[in-house]
Amino acid sequence: MSNSAVTSSPSMWGDDPRSPSGDARGVRGRPTISDAIYFFILALAAVYCLKTYPDSMDYYERIILVATVPMLVWMGWLWRPLRTMTIVISLVALFAIWLYSPDGNLANGDINRAETVFFLKYLISSQSAILWMCALFVLATVMYWIGMASPTAAWIGSGLTWAAVYAGSIGLLVRWREGHLLGPDIGHIPVSNLYEVFVLFALMTALFYLYYERRYATRALGGFVLLVVSSVVVFLLWYSFTRDAHQIQPLVPALKSWWMKIHVPANFIGYGTFALSAMVGFAYLIKENGETTSWAKLSPVFILGVLLCAEPLIFSSGKFSATWMLYFGISAIIVGLIMAFRRPIAQRLPDLEILDDIMYRAIAVGFAFFTIATILGALWAADAWGTYWQWDPKETWALIVWLNYAAWLHMRFMKGLRGTFSAYWALVGLLVTSFAFLGVNMFLSGLHSYGEL
Repeated sequence: MSNSAVTSSPSMWGDDPRSPSGDARGVRGRPTISDAIYFFILALAAVYCLKTYPDSMDYYERIILVATVPMLVWMGWLWRPLRTMTIVISLVALFAIWLYSPDGNLANGDINRAETVFFLKYLISSQSAILWMCALFVLATVMYWIGMASPTAAWIGSGLTWAAVYAGSIGLLVRWREGHLLGPDIGHIPVSNLYEVFVLFALMTALFYLYYERRYATRALGGFVLLVVSSVVVFLLWYSFTRDAHQIQPLVPALKSWWMKIHVPANFIGYGTFALSAMVGFAYLIKENGETTSWAKLSPVFILGVLLCAEPLIFSSGKFSATWMLYFGISAIIVGLIMAFRRPIAQRLPDLEILDDIMYRAIAVGFAFFTIATILGALWAADAWGTYWQWDPKETWALIVWLNYAAWLHMRFMKGLRGTFSAYWALVGLLVTSFAFLGVNMFLSGLHSYGEL
């Protein structure tokens, strides 16, 4: 794709209609018969859920379910692979739910079958699927970096990333059903604790990356973006095996609200795209300094990279220093290797204009969803606590994150911010976002401190 095609694209979601590769890269056209069939399938699925699980949803949840249908149809129109993903994930999740039902009635089920049925035990119970997601993401990261020298390996990395997204999404859907099988007061949408939202964060980051990978026809960024996702995998594995965090627990009273079902996913679309933009910013700085021999010029990039690696160690507050000191050491070595081999890596990366455009689009999408999430959070607070805003630490840092990216976008629109400074800003933004996401829960007690290590 030429640089002019990138900069003249009509929207942050759509592709340039002049793209010679057509719909293969997600170009929006007029709705087709396949869009109508997709809508029909989703509508039937929604009706089935409403009839099969009427006692599991209140009035507002039914509205959310019905509204999800046109939203998914719209998103599937914007990006065709999403349609296939939605249907396959839904069918596999239904298969898992059926396996939990000894009498074939999907409204019934036995959670103990997770240890006796082969497919549940090893593949598609929630914990099995999420573990597969973790393994696939790590393998994808390795293959993307090997792909810097071998295009075939990069192609495999892309396939493994898709497989990980499928596995993680199936895991979350099945986990939702497993909660209801444990008891009527236990089942809830799996976005209520650190374990669940870290899975969601990994999926959102990877899924948005796959969109841009397809749109810009480049796999060279996969290794950069998947580094963040692999860091999430390390946390998930540690959190699961040392704290039994994968166990499904009843919701605390403050989280028993339908607001959670829309506030949290919107928030993590923002977090995921902000992480994506930061790693694209890192790639931009590597590309820009590929021929540089001055370490003085490279030192800010290295320092920021090491600081990002050190965040889990800092957040640990001494609780799991041995694990995260090892993580920090390995991560710092990886950053150092990327800096040392910057020249061949830079040659494989897209043009600076494309990297800058991806960075902007990711921040623009993230800012839109984060704004929506903040508004929804204020409405939820008013419903739960009687006031829209209390300057709770989480609320305060959410405002700081919002102001940070609002300023970034303002400087781009009004002052033409581009290039090096915007890339550094995106990296610093990930530091700020990480603290708002995790650090606040660790260091600052408040109304939102539901996650503990």
